[in-house]
Amino acid sequence: MAFTDRSLATSSFTETLDFGEKLGATFQDELYVVTLQGDLGAGKTLLTKGIAKGLGVPDWYYLNSPTFTLINEYRGRLPLYHLDLYRLGDRDELFELGFNDYLAEPGVLVIEWPEKAEGLLPLTNLINIRIEIVSSEERLLYVSRS
Repeated sequence: MAFTDRSLATSSFTETLDFGEKLGATFQDELYVVTLQGDLGAGKTLLTKGIAKGLGVPDWYYLNSPTFTLINEYRGRLPLYHLDLYRLGDRDELFELGFNDYLAEPGVLVIEWPEKAEGLLPLTNLINIRIEIVSSEERLLYVSRS
C-alpha cells in the first residue's frame, strides 16, 4: 500500500485502527517519523495502537498516551517510540530526553503535538497525519508524506 498525500474517512474506531495497522506493516528497516495532529480525543493514540499492531508489537503491551512520561517504547519487528510532546516546556527538553538518539537508528517515532519539534524532524520518511473529528466514531485523516 503506497501512502501518498491523500485524505481518508474512517467510520469507526476499528477502521482507524486498521489504517494504522496497514501503515505500520509497510515500514521497513529504516527510520520513520509519523507526526499526529488533532484535538484531544481525535484518535491519535488509537492510530498509534494500529501502527504498533502493524509492527508486530505484542498485544500484552498496554499502549497508552505518554502524556506524563513523554516517551513510551515498544518492541516489535522495529522499535516503536511514542512521543507526546504536549507537556514539553521547550526544545532543550527534547535533547535532554535523548531525542537525537531516537533519530539515529531504524525504528518508528510516532509524535503527538509535533509542532514542539518543528525544524528538528528528518525530511525523509516523514509522514504527517492530521485527524479531524467528524462524529463520535467518524474521523477524517489527512495524510502527507515528505
